[in-house]
Amino acid sequence: MLWYNIDFMKSPDVLIVEGEVLENLPNTLFKVQLDEKFDNRVITCYLSGRMRRHYIKILPGDRIRAEVTKYDPSRGRIIYRL
Repeated sequence: MLWYNIDFMKSPDVLIVEGEVLENLPNTLFKVQLDEKFDNRVITCYLSGRMRRHYIKILPGDRIRAEVTKYDPSRGRIIYRL
């Protein structure tokens, strides 16, 4: 089940997904395992500009919400820490 949030939706090609951070990578990249409703895929995510500007820290084990485009479903942008 995919859901859309009007506040974060930039275009109809963007899907909002939820998952858990597995590990930190260099250059503020993160390995994220998506929830079961998204087939438990592991994707690489980066921080959105708003999260960088407000110094939101993301650690392994954190639950996050991310945007994924249909053009590159293996990469995402972290937009919210749950």
